[in-house]
Amino acid sequence: MSERCHHCGEPLPHAPVCVELDGQSQLFCCTGCAAAARWIRDAALDDYYRLRTAPGSRVDVDPVALSVWDREELLAGHARPIEGGREITVLTDGMRCAACAWLIDRALAREDGVLDTSANAITGRIRIAWDPARARLSQLLARLAALGYRPYLATGEARERERRRQRNRDLLRIGLAGLAAMQAMMFAEALYLDSRGQMPQATRDFFRWITFLVSTPVVFWAGWPFIIGAWHELRGRRLGMDTLIASSTLLAWAASTFETIRGGPHVWFDAAVMFVFLLLVARQLEQRARRIASAQVDALARARPAFAIRVHDDGRRESVPVEALEVGDVVRVAVGEPVPADGILLDGEAQFEESLLTGEATPVPKQPGDPVFAGTACREQPASIRITRTGPDTRLAELTRLVEAAQAHRPALTRITERIATGFVAGLALVALGVYLWWRQHDPSRAFEVTLAVLVISCPCALSLAVPAALAAAHGALARIGVLPVRPEALERLAGITDLVFDKTGTLSDGRPHLAGIDACHGIDPDAALRIAAALERDSRHPLAAAFAQVTDAPAVEHLRVVPGQGVEGDIAGHRWRIGTAPFAIGREDDGAIWLGDDHGARARFQFAEQPRPDAAAAVARLHAQGVQLHLASGDAAAPVARFASAVGLRNAHARQSPEDKLARVRALQAEGRVVAMVGDGLNDAPVLAGADVSVAIGDGAALAQRSADLVLSGASLLALPQALTLARRTRRIIRQNLAWALAYNLLALPLAASGQVTPWMAALGMALSSLLVTLNALRLTRVPSP
Repeated sequence: MSERCHHCGEPLPHAPVCVELDGQSQLFCCTGCAAAARWIRDAALDDYYRLRTAPGSRVDVDPVALSVWDREELLAGHARPIEGGREITVLTDGMRCAACAWLIDRALAREDGVLDTSANAITGRIRIAWDPARARLSQLLARLAALGYRPYLATGEARERERRRQRNRDLLRIGLAGLAAMQAMMFAEALYLDSRGQMPQATRDFFRWITFLVSTPVVFWAGWPFIIGAWHELRGRRLGMDTLIASSTLLAWAASTFETIRGGPHVWFDAAVMFVFLLLVARQLEQRARRIASAQVDALARARPAFAIRVHDDGRRESVPVEALEVGDVVRVAVGEPVPADGILLDGEAQFEESLLTGEATPVPKQPGDPVFAGTACREQPASIRITRTGPDTRLAELTRLVEAAQAHRPALTRITERIATGFVAGLALVALGVYLWWRQHDPSRAFEVTLAVLVISCPCALSLAVPAALAAAHGALARIGVLPVRPEALERLAGITDLVFDKTGTLSDGRPHLAGIDACHGIDPDAALRIAAALERDSRHPLAAAFAQVTDAPAVEHLRVVPGQGVEGDIAGHRWRIGTAPFAIGREDDGAIWLGDDHGARARFQFAEQPRPDAAAAVARLHAQGVQLHLASGDAAAPVARFASAVGLRNAHARQSPEDKLARVRALQAEGRVVAMVGDGLNDAPVLAGADVSVAIGDGAALAQRSADLVLSGASLLALPQALTLARRTRRIIRQNLAWALAYNLLALPLAASGQVTPWMAALGMALSSLLVTLNALRLTRVPSP
């Protein structure tokens, strides 16, 4: 009977808990683990024990202590309202494998009041959407705790602590394996040099027994992750890399031990320790590539401070938890401190470093009234900020959710390579058996050695690492330049684009049109026309609405209706007014101007001016140089669109484009066999963003546009677009290089090993170097392309 807990895998105490489950007696370390296993069985979720590849966590959380999660001040800072309830993301360090995520999703789905749930085994995060009227959050978390998944606030600190512990354990394993590998190779070399058998028997046995003592801790402690991984793969009735690695290592060690005891001619301790050492190094490099990508989530989560200095109307200051801040509060941010929530700058000019959000290291100067974002650092002088968005509504929180969503998905290419690797392992086992039988007939003394070399040299580690290592490194580099992939296939699609369609307002332009003049007034003075226009635009998300923001005495509007791409209409004091294009507002032919009209015709004409973003022309030039055909599609009139296109260097410009027109233009390009990318920011860009082959949303645009996009440009610099395209093309090229090398290596190495040309230790070196080459090639992507 097992000496470890059936649920968590920890050693059993002197008096373990014994529970009858499905006719079998199972032993547990505590009543908590026993209760968890019983609940899993009663809920018909016992497939968890078959599917998992790592043991669960010990159940030692007091559910009563979870009542703090129901406090409104905590929920206000970490949960966000959704339709029908609230949503929160929590962190757990007990999620060890995909089976844990499977169990969590199904266990929470059975709880009353749960609307939706999603567990991510890679990041250790759990998203829970629930109805507070039907269930308290503490009740749901108590279910997690009862299964061994201790919840934490998703600030990243707890996960960082666990990751440091795991890294230290990994480095200790690598250190032990490296020292042992050097010693084993030294003793093995002495045995190899005795080609004429002149070494005394006692000396030869001494070297072998010393090598046995050196290699055993490496195989069974440093190599334990491979052994336990193989055990879980076999329990799950599937073959994977851990099965091949562990079987090769244990075969080499066991056969060498047997030969040492009986005084046989050959031992292979050196191959076993070399195999373990080199594979541990390769996995450590792979984990480094993954940490580069996931570090952005933790950095974003840690960027928000725990406390803020709130300033009262009488000038009194107090330190309060960030969760206690409300919209309208005024906070004081000291030099070097991060901004606690989104807001607007109140006092004089200040500078804020926004590198975490935008990838731009240079501090950004801000004027009174400019927006300031949570997580940005105040520089040069302290600043007073009026809070406009708090907690999960901040831009920082939104970016965190986008990064987490991207990491929760695996691209199709990754899944395909994993299936190929699994099939390869099964085929390799048959090949190894055939090789053994052939050599057994022709040269029995070399049969085991050649078979071991075949198993070791053909391990498909490089094939399985080819895609995920490259994508992890690329995602980390994208995050540093302020581009966040939201969809799993985003990079692959971006690399293949031939055409790119830009929206104008808020994308290529600064999104801040200002009113240049009012003329053609009929029966109304300019001030009255301005107040009516401001009233109609006040609740509109149209970019022109910002141009009327300075009007404070606008009248009330009833029955407001927005017509996308045309304008806005509504009733003011019982009178119907319209503002927008000439056909919509006054029933005339479009002349490119914005008109105010009523049922009697034209009343006033407004003239606006709009400036390109500072780097728009440079970004357009870079994209042209990369061979991309560029198009401008704008809802504005022909004359201003043509002037704007000329200013930024665009030749293909299309005016008066409604959302339907933009989508039709994208469809027409796709019908010609073009691969089209769309860049936009506004609410009415969502349909065309969804219809393009790959879409990029400006991070400060409408939330719906971001949800429809494949990538989000979180910074203000458009130069991140050509950088991202360069990185996507490099990623595609490196993935192809990795796959080509992995396949070529296996095809070349297998015949060499099967023909007896390669010794086991040489096979271990070749396999590990192949994996290292793939990982190092992928790490080239961590270098950010120059802007």
